[in-house]
Amino acid sequence: MSWLHALFAQSPEIALFLSLAIGYWVGKFQFGKFQLGGVAGSLLAAVVISQVGVSIDNGIKSVLFALFIYAVGYESGPQFFRSLGRQSLREIAMATVLAVSGLVTVVVLARMFGLDKGLAAGIAAGGLTQSAIIGTAGAAIGKLGLAADETQRLQANVAIGYAVTYIFGSFGAIIVCVNILPWFMRRSIRDDAIKAEAELLAGARSYGVGEYAATPDLVGRIYRIEAAAGRSVAEIEGASAQPISIERIKRGGSLIGTEPSLKLQAGDIILLVGRRSGVVGLSQQLGPELESSEGMDVVVVTRDVAITAADFVKRTVAEIRTSTAADLRHGVYVVAVKRAGNALPLEGGTVIEPGDVATLYGTAEDVQRVARQVGSVILPSDKTDFVFHGFGLVVGLLIGLLVVRLGDIPLTLGSGGGALLSGLAFGWYRSRNMTLGNLPTAASTLLRDLGLAGFVAVVGLQSGLQAVSTIADKGLSIFLIGVVVTLLPLLITMVFGRYVLRYDNTAIFAGALSGSRSANPAFGEILDKAGNSIPTTPFAITYALANVFLTLLGPLVVAFA
Repeated sequence: MSWLHALFAQSPEIALFLSLAIGYWVGKFQFGKFQLGGVAGSLLAAVVISQVGVSIDNGIKSVLFALFIYAVGYESGPQFFRSLGRQSLREIAMATVLAVSGLVTVVVLARMFGLDKGLAAGIAAGGLTQSAIIGTAGAAIGKLGLAADETQRLQANVAIGYAVTYIFGSFGAIIVCVNILPWFMRRSIRDDAIKAEAELLAGARSYGVGEYAATPDLVGRIYRIEAAAGRSVAEIEGASAQPISIERIKRGGSLIGTEPSLKLQAGDIILLVGRRSGVVGLSQQLGPELESSEGMDVVVVTRDVAITAADFVKRTVAEIRTSTAADLRHGVYVVAVKRAGNALPLEGGTVIEPGDVATLYGTAEDVQRVARQVGSVILPSDKTDFVFHGFGLVVGLLIGLLVVRLGDIPLTLGSGGGALLSGLAFGWYRSRNMTLGNLPTAASTLLRDLGLAGFVAVVGLQSGLQAVSTIADKGLSIFLIGVVVTLLPLLITMVFGRYVLRYDNTAIFAGALSGSRSANPAFGEILDKAGNSIPTTPFAITYALANVFLTLLGPLVVAFA
């Protein structure tokens, strides 16, 4: 194994990516309904690889986690800020119950097994995966007035307890949130995530990549004029209850202009575009429908437009429809209107706010004509706005450096909490200014997946060797106590959330539960199972609270253990 040690010493990044490759391969195996997943698999693979001896810089872990948590916050920022208020009381209660049950579990076990204050605090830090407890507990031990060598021994025991229990602290949270919780709820995370997303979309269907409706709402049909001979273009368009438009007319084999006053003649061929109910089945009114006709095809586009013009904001959909000139509306159809990524009902009473995004359908010329009057076109792009997101990460990391003292206890969000807060704020700002901050879905997914899996792999590479050797030296008792500290508060909070807080959506429940334990690896697996960002908002609320509540456990464990 010496050659492996030499290889990893020369290039520790090989150990990192080897952990990811093996971890995701192992994570694909299923044992009944249980599946480890790529994140947990990467953690276990890293622990095994760490036995060879790997030294990897701590800064890599911080960078990877900052990328992951910023991307998560950015995607869910608009939804997060809309969710704040009285509806967040459940998340506050969830985080409080987990912190209190975690404190009681640690103190009771410490007294039952005669653990000193250092080991008890270290088990709390590792079993609850809150590294800040090491600092707050160490500071509290330093204020006990003990002899210098005893203080040093207890502070060293904090690190030992943390090293032994941290690995299962991460792994156990994944087991509870990703495997036990869906079994307990009798519904999968994915099914409930789809259900919650459908509710957010106001009943509109959300299609995945490569998915399309077999019967689209907007269609084109070709007719040969017979019954409608002598009627004008404007008359035919105005007779329909649904908006329709004649986009092309062919007479005598040649295309002619489509003026509203133009009267159609027998034998003319027209291309009719509009809502399905207004376009299909008009043979009796117009003439026979044709399968195709040379030169009658038209290229249509869909474009997202950020609504900013004064004539369209702070007004209802009904007011906009009645006040907008017919020639401006002609040939353009509103497919959907979204606010902060969520569909709005296209009903008369819906009020349009600045920054709402309308999806327009029509020919490129028609859509561009309307877009100039409505606001700014949001052009689809595979380019990331690195100026916007670079500043976003800088702001988040600066926030993470801030320290607020509660008496002698230092409280800080850290780089992860700062990046999450910044991501939420920058994601919200992007929802109000859609021409800034582009982050393609594929880029965001890479940041999330690589950031989280890389983070837990670095944790395994750094802590695995020490954890295994400590277990070998001191026996399994500390490890097993850590298992109880990891699982019992989560299970208590899970039951409390289900029967007292009345969580009934597994995806939302899983997000809140993982956040209340600041269990980032578990949250990554939850996102992967959900397939959308539904669990993110409850996670963001409970995660922010957990960073404060769990940090405070350090001196409390030292005081009561």
